[in-house]
Amino acid sequence: MIYIKSNDEINIMRECGSLLAEMYEFITPYVQPGITGLELDKIAEDFIVKSGAVPEQKGYHGFPATLCISTNEQVIHGIPSNKKLEEGDIVGLDCTISIKGLMTDSARTYAVGKIDKKKEKLMERTEKSLYIGIDAIKAGGRVNNIGRAVEDYISQFGYGIVRDFCGHGVGYEIHEEPTVLNYYSTRYRNRLKENMVLTVEPMINMGTYDVKVLDDGWTVETTDKMPSCHFEHTVVVTAEGCEILTQKS
Repeated sequence: MIYIKSNDEINIMRECGSLLAEMYEFITPYVQPGITGLELDKIAEDFIVKSGAVPEQKGYHGFPATLCISTNEQVIHGIPSNKKLEEGDIVGLDCTISIKGLMTDSARTYAVGKIDKKKEKLMERTEKSLYIGIDAIKAGGRVNNIGRAVEDYISQFGYGIVRDFCGHGVGYEIHEEPTVLNYYSTRYRNRLKENMVLTVEPMINMGTYDVKVLDDGWTVETTDKMPSCHFEHTVVVTAEGCEILTQKS
């Protein structure tokens, strides 16, 4: 069932999303060659807890960290480790936090130092596809219009659009209905309604769309080992379109 939030709930989620955006701004200068995933995870968790929010991913189905940290061919759900980031890497950070039990979720991919042109273009185009998907949202429209918009833009580049993972509703749970694919399908044609809250999160691979889950049970990577990129916002549907909640207010 899709849960439509009240205006009071949206106000809390707006506060939560703004704080999550502040966390990303705070951590950005630390994403440099030589830092480890565990160090980034501690920086994020300290910021979130000191700000009075809850890092919801930590402990979720046993996930051990505040951030999902995914580098290069890792798509999503990477577990922070002692491995140092290296010049030329791209790294995706994904985080969900809550205030008063209501959650927001967002992800950003960073360049670590100087990266090659192919990775640069992948990042640029993936982020653009996020906003193209968001622009397809308005009350009365259909959920699958989001995936159609992302796919129409991305398909010209020959990239793979991940099919095994997607966006979703969010609120009192990290994953709520509806399912928000990043490609067009007739399966998810729910009507978008005002105060529906969902995430748009294109996961775009430089090569094949095929992915696999590693033996740790979490980390998802491309089967051809080509780089992947991930950007995500939490949005609330409005009569005119939508409002991005995971940006600074």
